[in-house]
Amino acid sequence: MEKQSVASSPSFLTMIKTAILNPSSSSDTGKGKSKCSTNRLTHGFHLVEGKSGHDMEDYHVAEYKIKKNHELGLFAIFDGHLGDRVPTYLKHNLFNNILDEPSFWKDPEMAIKNAYRATDKLILQNSTKLGPGGSTAVTAIVIDGKALWVANIGDSRAVLCERGCANQLTVDHEPYNERRRIEKQGGFVITLPGDVPRVNGQLAVARAFGDQSLKAHLSSEPDVRHVPIDSTIEFVILASDGLWKVMKNQEAVDLVKSVRDPQAAAKRLTMEALARKSKDDISCIVIRFGC
Repeated sequence: MEKQSVASSPSFLTMIKTAILNPSSSSDTGKGKSKCSTNRLTHGFHLVEGKSGHDMEDYHVAEYKIKKNHELGLFAIFDGHLGDRVPTYLKHNLFNNILDEPSFWKDPEMAIKNAYRATDKLILQNSTKLGPGGSTAVTAIVIDGKALWVANIGDSRAVLCERGCANQLTVDHEPYNERRRIEKQGGFVITLPGDVPRVNGQLAVARAFGDQSLKAHLSSEPDVRHVPIDSTIEFVILASDGLWKVMKNQEAVDLVKSVRDPQAAAKRLTMEALARKSKDDISCIVIRFGC
């Protein structure tokens, strides 16, 4: 890095203000743990900006909340496209919308599906403010360390490690697999030479939040899975497609199953994806159970 001359260097006060208003990228990694006395869990996350020529468009959530005397672990990765406004909105609103659903404690699956649809509707209604872009999502809610609810739209993925074996909990919503629905709604799926299938030749996923210009042919309906947590469940990996494009599920599990620190595990996965020449943004959360 070229050194600045004393005359042109910013004042100390300016440097402090800049640091506050523009925090360093060190905030893209971290870890935490539940405070529940039984069935405790720990988590770690690591996010790396890709080399695709645009600013970082991945966002994550990793936090714990107490609701109705239950401890909830809330985890998500939002992989944006055409800007970061939609994933930023999701980061601040999606879980609140899920937990505000009256049916959440009686029927979490229905509450999650309702909240996904309602959130997408709000994004579209505010498209003048949020822009034309969209976002995929993978979300995980852990209730009292005993129950895991995973949902997704798009190609961000959740992979569970059970007795050392990988189990994909989510569905990759690829356009080719939903071609019949898309065509029935008036759209089309095309694959140009050297490229992947795309909705109307544009988007490489069949489900997403936002994307107003394609919404007539996209779905915001999530796939939802429930997993009871027992002693056979070791950890779960949430990651954007920047990881899964270059790594198979079992490869990812094998790479980190001996790493007890979930932050170190998340970092190892992202660094391996970079080593395998992934150029997309890479975001990863590892949640360990019984720690």
